[in-house]
Amino acid sequence: MARGQDKTRGEEKGIGRDVIPTTAPRGRFTASALAATPALALGALVVLLGVLFHFVERDEAAALKVSLINDALWVEQTLRFQLSTDEDHLARLALDAPAPGDAMADWLGRVRLILANNPEIESIARLDEDGRPILALPPASADSPLPEEVRRLRGYAAASLMRPVYGDLRRGPAGGLLVDVAAPVAGAGEARGVVVATVSLSVLLARHVPWWIAEKYAVRLTDAHGATLIEKTRTVPDGDAPSHGIAFDPPLRGTYLTVTPYRIATDRLNNLLIGAILGLAVLAVISLVVLQRHVRHRLATEHRLATEMAFRRAMEDSLTVGIRARDLDGRTLYVNSAFARMVGWPVEELVGRLPPMPYWDPDLVEDTLARHRALMEQPAPQTFETRFRRRGGETFHVQVYEAPLIDADGRHRGWMGSIIDITEAKAAAEMKRNQAESLQRTGRLVTLGEMASSLAHELNQPLAAIASYAAGTLNLMRAGDAVDPAALEKIAQQASRAGEIIRRIQDLVRKRQPRFEPVDLAHVVRETVAFAAVDARNGTRIETEVAPDLPVVVADGILLEQLLLNLIRNGIEAMAHLPVEERRLTVEAASRGGAVELKVTDRGCGIEAEEAEHLFELFVSTKPEGMGMGLGICRSIVELHKGRIEHAARPGGGTIFTVTLPVARESVAA
Repeated sequence: MARGQDKTRGEEKGIGRDVIPTTAPRGRFTASALAATPALALGALVVLLGVLFHFVERDEAAALKVSLINDALWVEQTLRFQLSTDEDHLARLALDAPAPGDAMADWLGRVRLILANNPEIESIARLDEDGRPILALPPASADSPLPEEVRRLRGYAAASLMRPVYGDLRRGPAGGLLVDVAAPVAGAGEARGVVVATVSLSVLLARHVPWWIAEKYAVRLTDAHGATLIEKTRTVPDGDAPSHGIAFDPPLRGTYLTVTPYRIATDRLNNLLIGAILGLAVLAVISLVVLQRHVRHRLATEHRLATEMAFRRAMEDSLTVGIRARDLDGRTLYVNSAFARMVGWPVEELVGRLPPMPYWDPDLVEDTLARHRALMEQPAPQTFETRFRRRGGETFHVQVYEAPLIDADGRHRGWMGSIIDITEAKAAAEMKRNQAESLQRTGRLVTLGEMASSLAHELNQPLAAIASYAAGTLNLMRAGDAVDPAALEKIAQQASRAGEIIRRIQDLVRKRQPRFEPVDLAHVVRETVAFAAVDARNGTRIETEVAPDLPVVVADGILLEQLLLNLIRNGIEAMAHLPVEERRLTVEAASRGGAVELKVTDRGCGIEAEEAEHLFELFVSTKPEGMGMGLGICRSIVELHKGRIEHAARPGGGTIFTVTLPVARESVAA
């Protein structure tokens, strides 16, 4: 076995020695051939283009000649047709010409109509059998009588077997080329004169040779010697340009219609084209070199792009936010692994699916389809909350952010969405809301606890009065005397007073959900001030300034009473160190620019600057024995009502707390 392996290695070495000298030249030849292939191909292309150009030039010359003949014949037929039309008009006029002395109004109208519709006819004249003019349009004056050529035509017309005849070409006063056409007027078997029309051949050529012919050819009317009589041309054609002539006799004696193209292909143009082809070949070789460099650069760019895509894919796979792309039909185009993990379905089973999706909540399918239809009608970024269902059947809450998916050409191709699982966030928000409600209730309980002695004293007054009136009434009844009804009324009043105090305490203590409804702030201020007055036993006077036209606000009345009660009690406590006569607290309610402002102003010691930044935080208090809950609860109540709470120093000492609440829309409209 070892000998076989050694033999094989020896054969490989021998092959290597024989092949190496011949392989390298063959490789160089192959590379040179590959490099020369584009140049050889371009050379062959130049030769083929030269041959093709020769045949194309020959075919083009033949096609140009055929086109020239066809266009010349077309022009000739057009001009002959127009002259025939003018002859027909003239023959009808001669046929219907009235005798001298007859009414000629209708006949003159027809003459004017023919002159208006055929501008090449300059004039029409009626001559008698002696050649004297009976009438002419336009009228001939003494200074410009009818030319002798016109009168001479009467003899030719009479001898023409009643057909229009053409006279000799002549120049008009303005230099234009004219020809006279005469038609005999017959009556009772003999000629009664002629009708002569003077036709401007210059106008005929200008009007009836179309612009597209004049753009290609010079159209001339020449005599028998080739001298140009009239022409319609845009420029002077080349001297060696081919032309095509057609005899225009009859009707115009001794004339030819000549059509000449403006330019023809020349050798110079051929040389320019060949030079351009060679230049393009050189440019193509340079372009190949540049293209080769571009290909290398593009390959490097594609490699960087692949690296970037791999990096981006790894980054997307590391996200906890789900990403989903959909087309205009709702078909899923792409989902990342985070979205697949979120819903519990593999990526392969999600991509390419049409609505309804397997992760939609069955109870929200119609709502989701309606949202997709609305998004189709108005493609704009949007965000919404909904519920999805995992593959195992568990539902969870998500926040969806969707934006239009625009491709590289700027076309709207679908939507790209980011999906965030907010189940835990919603649970935390619900817990926070419950804690806030519990904190508010706790704050009310704390306030009632602090007011317990005052409330007990306040309740003792009506109870003592009830006991006193009841004892007096009982004594009267035992003595057999008449019972005073006023005593019973006072007992009822004191009982109602005690019941009102207990009702307020129950409202503050009761655990309840916030109920937003139209609230009269003036009533809230009166109720709260009356309740707070129970605790103002230190001699503090509470003054109220309530505007009479306060608008209605949508709020929870109990929470507003708690808010106002906390601010009033803080103000009362802030003035505890003042003399009794200076303890005055003001509660104001007024309307300010679409909102309602509640102000509680005390004359205490004010708030220090370092305490102001943390004044509304929970468990932060400026009182040594305070719990730091009152102002924090106030802020949560104000934020719940979409309002704001601020504080400022009162000039002369003290603090002003301002609560701003939005007004109900109905009040704003009113």
